[in-house]
Amino acid sequence: MFDSVDNTGALSLLGVVVGNTNTRVGVFQGKELLSSSRAPNSSIDEIAALIRGGQGQLSGEQTAIVVASDNDPVLDAVLTAVRGSLEAEVYRFGQDLEVPIERALLPDATPGRDRLLNALAAFDLMQQACCVIDTGTAITVDFVDGEGVFQGGAIAPGASMMLHAMHEGAEALPQLELQRVPDNAFGKNTAESMMLGTHFAVRGMVRALVERFAIAYDAFPPVVATGTDAPLLLEDDEIVDRIVPDLTLRGIEVACRRLLDHDSDG
Repeated sequence: MFDSVDNTGALSLLGVVVGNTNTRVGVFQGKELLSSSRAPNSSIDEIAALIRGGQGQLSGEQTAIVVASDNDPVLDAVLTAVRGSLEAEVYRFGQDLEVPIERALLPDATPGRDRLLNALAAFDLMQQACCVIDTGTAITVDFVDGEGVFQGGAIAPGASMMLHAMHEGAEALPQLELQRVPDNAFGKNTAESMMLGTHFAVRGMVRALVERFAIAYDAFPPVVATGTDAPLLLEDDEIVDRIVPDLTLRGIEVACRRLLDHDSDG
């Protein structure tokens, strides 16, 4: 599967996750995440610099750069920018690798690689059925059963997208950046009211979906959250058991470990 990597030692891995808005770069030595950083997709040069810097942290004979992308135009631009400066082999999910997780989906389903990697990492972390929430440009709430099978889930607008849509659709409503919800129970001006509405629209949706999944599964699973907005939206929500900022990157590490184990098993 990895042409230039074998199983004789711990893999030193540079993981790259290209999302809709940001790109995150992480360096692993075996299972340990040594560092992670992110840059906006609007700055190809900054992303390229993070990849070059991360490559400098790779050590040992077994090294690889593994990329998961749901934004291929950005990824292609980044790979063009770093071409000629990479020393490790580059592998892309969806092209060179597949996310090693069983899926109970319709035949025409094309789930984002970030959703699959999040599910893989969450199950590896919890070792049981779990709900997985990703609060980014879009919000996904997914379910992995007790056998580690990805059952699917729900996709909704992210908090920033909700705020932007209100501004675009109603001239009197301002354009706002997502902030922490006001402490007071009632929004005391337009901005506070919009922030309060958006915040609890997300929390209410998440709670309703987790309860829906629990009813279908006949048990209440733990909830793992990730994504840029997770601390702002879900940090004090009792329904969330763990917030893992680098869950998708960790999914890359888990996927590579499983793929290498599969290769070694023949």
